[in-house]
Amino acid sequence: MPFETLRYDLDHGTGVATIALDHPETRNALSDEVLDDLLAAFGAARDDEAVRCVVLTSSHEKVFSSGANLGGFAEEQPLVLKHLGTARFPRLFRLIGELGKPTICAANGHVLAGALGLALACDLIVAREGARFGTPEINVGAFPFMIMALIYRNVGRKKTNELLLLGEQISAEEAERIGIVNRVVPAGDYDAAVTEWAERLAAKSPLIMRLGKDAMVRQQDMAFADALDFLRAQLTLAFSTDDIHEGVKAFFEKREPVWTGR
Repeated sequence: MPFETLRYDLDHGTGVATIALDHPETRNALSDEVLDDLLAAFGAARDDEAVRCVVLTSSHEKVFSSGANLGGFAEEQPLVLKHLGTARFPRLFRLIGELGKPTICAANGHVLAGALGLALACDLIVAREGARFGTPEINVGAFPFMIMALIYRNVGRKKTNELLLLGEQISAEEAERIGIVNRVVPAGDYDAAVTEWAERLAAKSPLIMRLGKDAMVRQQDMAFADALDFLRAQLTLAFSTDDIHEGVKAFFEKREPVWTGR
């Protein structure tokens, strides 16, 4: 399907959809046009039963995304329109979280400012060696308001404070150490590492994956006792599916499961 600012490809053999930011002249700045394309692309992946996993990456050699479009901050337009425009960010973050399908951010370049929130909205992040991460907004008189909640849900409070207040960039290795990144991979092995994880995720039961993904999102802000009750009910729901019985049967019969999605 055609998009102006990104590429969308689906491997029908594996069920892996790849969304690649492709607006190099702005270093994939998250303009309204880019955000609209991302919303449409993730919406298409959500609604397509052939999609089992989504990989979000960039076609740029050095930059995943430079973050929000700074030019838009100073643009002359009514304040209410700016306020309405920023609604794209929470819509996109929620869409990715509630996709019902696993997502990998393939951070093949620098992940800066609002792009860090986009990466953290994904389930897993695989970074290429040399990529840098950070929230430098404070250095230009702005603040990463729209991604703050995502950072605090992924990184310890004091380290998050450091990122937000100092505006310094950190290496991929440091990002892995503090819990932003799952893996850091050398450039020569990078594409293969992303593909291997994506295909492993796509091979799981799509029905159980959807139940699990929905539960992951819903329980994270519940009180502990409420979360336990909710998750127990989700387990009972999983017991009712054919796929959980097929998965256990295949395990004991030492064969690959055949998922029916029921």
